[in-house]
Amino acid sequence: MITDNDHANKRPRYIHALRFSWLNRFYDPIVRWTTKEAKFKRRLVEQAAVGHGRALDLGCGTATLTIMLKREFPDAEVSGLDGDPGVLKIARQKAEQEGANITLQQGMVDDPPFADNSFDRVVSSLLFHHLDRPTKQRTLAKALALLKPGGELHIADWGRAGNPGMRIAFLAVQLLDGFETTGDNVRGLLVEMIKGAGFEDVAETHRESTILGNLSLYRARKPA
Repeated sequence: MITDNDHANKRPRYIHALRFSWLNRFYDPIVRWTTKEAKFKRRLVEQAAVGHGRALDLGCGTATLTIMLKREFPDAEVSGLDGDPGVLKIARQKAEQEGANITLQQGMVDDPPFADNSFDRVVSSLLFHHLDRPTKQRTLAKALALLKPGGELHIADWGRAGNPGMRIAFLAVQLLDGFETTGDNVRGLLVEMIKGAGFEDVAETHRESTILGNLSLYRARKPA
């Protein structure tokens, strides 16, 4: 995952899922414990309704969602993309253990190594709060380009704090992942950013309270 610019003329600095690469091995248990992972990812999988199509899990991390998509839709062609080789090693081990026939590829989410108009669904879980605003915008534009006409984008990520308690809870995420990258999420700006990238029928479809704040699900469609 990538975020704020280190220098004006350099690529944005890469931030790992838990900020430091040596924490990768703790990512799965931490996410399970803090986010109601099974519940919100199950809802995201059902919402995406991949069917027999081709799906890309953008910023797939350890591939929990990627594997769930393949398990639910065995006739689909499911790929995952992430920039962290260490986390992809964990993902490949999990896929092998699960017997999941998925493709996992290293690459940056704002410069994905896939052809335009090649996916029916692009999905993403807990990626966008790691990206600064320009990178969010580039990533959404790339997601639009990757989708076939009428294809859909489905996102699960931290959303607007619904009350002061949720806002305080979310400070833990911001202290770990950065205030600049997470600010758009907590202010509820993702819907407008998705619309600004050219998507239609953009909506927040669900909101789930967790010990770290509100998780929101979003759905959008590329114009046919």
